[in-house]
Parts: sequence; C-alpha cells; structure tokens
Amino acid sequence: MEYESENREYKEQFTEDAYKTVIAFANTGGGILYLGINDLGSVVGVDNVDDSYTRLTNGIRDSIAPDITMFIRYVLREDNVIEIHVGEGSYKPYYIKKKGLKPTGVFVRQGASTVQASSEQIRRMIKDADGDVFEELRAMNQNLTFSAMEESFQKRELPLSEEKFTSLGFLNPEDKQFTNLAWLLSDQCQHTLKIAVFAGDDKTVFKDRKEFSGSIFRQLEEGYAYLQLVNRTAGRFSGLERIDLTDYPEEALREALLNAMIHRDYSLRGSIIINANDACMEFISLGGLLAGLSKEDICNGISLPRNNKLAELCLRLKLIESYGTGIGKIYRAYQDCERKPELIITPNTFKLILPNRNSEQDKSEKERKQKSTYSYPPIFPSYDNRIMEQEHRYKALSLQKKMVLSYLEEHKSMSEKELQELLQIRKTRAYLLSREMQEEGLIVIEGRGEKKVFRLKS
Repeated sequence: MEYESENREYKEQFTEDAYKTVIAFANTGGGILYLGINDLGSVVGVDNVDDSYTRLTNGIRDSIAPDITMFIRYVLREDNVIEIHVGEGSYKPYYIKKKGLKPTGVFVRQGASTVQASSEQIRRMIKDADGDVFEELRAMNQNLTFSAMEESFQKRELPLSEEKFTSLGFLNPEDKQFTNLAWLLSDQCQHTLKIAVFAGDDKTVFKDRKEFSGSIFRQLEEGYAYLQLVNRTAGRFSGLERIDLTDYPEEALREALLNAMIHRDYSLRGSIIINANDACMEFISLGGLLAGLSKEDICNGISLPRNNKLAELCLRLKLIESYGTGIGKIYRAYQDCERKPELIITPNTFKLILPNRNSEQDKSEKERKQKSTYSYPPIFPSYDNRIMEQEHRYKALSLQKKMVLSYLEEHKSMSEKELQELLQIRKTRAYLLSREMQEEGLIVIEGRGEKKVFRLKS
C-alpha cells in the first residue's frame, strides 16, 4: 500500500474539498487525487461514479481560476475509483473563484496535507508567473470599482469603457483579471498619501495632518487641493505696487506631487509623505533611482519610468506633458530665488525639497534690518501696532480667502455653490477652504447640505 504524500491523496467520496486538493497540486508540483479510496489506502469505490464524475469535471472547470483543465487528466477504473491526474500549472496561483486571490482561496501542498497559502506565497507565485513589473502583475483584490477614475476621464472629456481596459493595462490579456495598475486606480487602492504641516522651521510641533486614500487619481486631486490651502500668500510692495507671492510656485507643487505619485515603487508598503514647515516642503516617496540612472541624469531631463503604463495614462490625461520634464519645471520655477530645490536620493527613497520663497525673503529682509544702525520710533505706538497687526494678518491670507471675505462683506452671506462659482473651484476644494477659514475664526458655517451658508464671524 502506498501512503498519502506530497503528490498523492485519497478521498472516499467526492466533496467540494477535492477542488482544494486539485488547486494545491497545480500550485505545488502536481499529483494524483484518488476518489474511492479511504485514508488507509483501501478501495471502497465511489457510490455513484457517473454523477460524481460529472460534478467533479464541471466543478474543476467552473470553480477554479485560471483555467486549469489543460493540466487535468481523468482515469475511470473498473473498481469505481476515479483518478484525477494534476500537472503543475504554468499560470499560478490557481484559486477558488468565489474566494479570490487571497489565502482563503489559494492552496498548496505541505507534506501530505493541503493547506492555505500565505500572502507572501501568493505574491511570489504571481511574480514568478507574470514577471517582475509590479503594475502588470495580477491584483490580489479582484473586486474593484473605478468611480474616481471614471470621474477623471469625464472631466477631461476622454472616453472610457471596459473594452479599453485591456489596451490600457487594467486587465491581464490572458485571463482578463485586473492588474495592479487597475488596483492603484481603483477606489480600493490601499496605498495612501500623508501630508503633515508643522509650526516653525523644524518638525516637532504639528499644526495639521491629513491622509488621503482611494484611487491615486483621487489622492492627486484632494492632495493638491490641500497643498494649495497650505501654500500661503504673502504681500510685498515694490514702490507703490503690491506684489502677492505664494510660498511655493504652484507649478512646482504640482510637478513635485505628480513625480512622487507616478514614479514611486508601489511594490513597497508605506505612504508617500509630504512634510511642510515654515522653511520648506519635503516630498518623500518610496523607491530610489532605477539602475543606470544618476541624480545628474534626472536633473538633465533623462527619464526612465518605473511605472510605464501609469506614466502613459497620465500623459493621455494631460497630467504630464512628456517624460522627464517635471524636475526641470520645478528648477525653472525657482530660477530667480537664492535657494534652489534639493534632491536627496537613497537606495529606497526619493526626497525632493522645495524652499519656501517667502521665508527666504523674510530672512533677507531681517538681515538687512539688523544692519541698520538707527530706527525711528512710531509717532503713535498703540495705533501703529494695531495697523501693523492688521496688515500682517491681511498679508498672511491667501488670495482666495481675501476674495471670500470681500464677497461676504458686500453680500453678508454666500452658499457653497456661490463659493465654487466665485473661485472657480470644485466641491472638494470648497469644502476644505471653508473648513480652514472656519478653524481660523474668519467665517461661520450655518446649516448643512444645500442649506449650508457662510457668514463673516462677528
């Protein structure tokens, strides 16, 4: 008598557990499943051979993915034993369709037992079968929705249909399963973007922090809207002319965020981190430079996208103009500034530091004032101090906030729709802006939904 082993298993009668054994053999090294033999190796025969055979063959065809039938051979013996010969599959991992690509649906052989595969085993099998390009690998989550992606396409008046999913790289051409690219763009994406705002010039005291999740398209939209709120405007005078200057060039913020989202290594767990303080803003993404590239290559406009299909999609959506232009745009935005952007690259991280333009000018002005040997006292100290305090507060407000306050001074109140129309912004940005102005004590928010109105705080 031959005992059960890594490639041999006995079952007295047919049950759906047979599918798990078939999957385990296909995912490991192949084997034979005998129906009609008990655990002791004695022949008992299947009660109803025709019915069991029909249920078995239909189930293997309909319940297991990807298609495994080409690796299956059946033998019907005269003693009412059914032999299922299973070859090692070439498109692992095989799994129970209704369970999906997760441990509860994927099985392997461990000695003479069929056991659930670990998440790491599943990832390794996918990588061995599909290659080493993360965005082209089959996604472990196949229950995906794409509301944020559809919204991005509609906003840019670009057609999107399921028929295009394969050509765009969202579906594997062989078995029509979702790829990791589709997962990144789906509402179920688990990678996140974290933004922290600190007081002062260091990173010790938090002023605010946000985390953005879901589709990376949604993270781009909401993350950029929040960065715009963080990007304060300071007013300066050149002669009689007042000049408003944001802390960071808007184009530099946009390109830095896009660079972090498009070129990060999504095979690594962790979030994209953006840290902002009074001196600078840091964009930190996972994954260093690809082999063969140097920091000088990046600064010279040489581009080798890590996520090629994602970059192509962003190019189609006109989020980027062409490969390799982002870093150049960032440096050009600072061409008139003393302090330039800085790149710090390690084997596993890419950090881009944007200097605060207003912080640099404030520092220069302070140094000039310190060189002055005499200053005149104010004629009316209390009055002058009050005027200076009001002017300082006014300078600290962004242009959008000034527009809202001017509107409310004239009209007393405004609806959320009127806020969106005034500033030509979307609902998400309107919500973030109004909430920040409320927290700063500039306005009050009354009502909810369509009845929501904003008023000046008395």
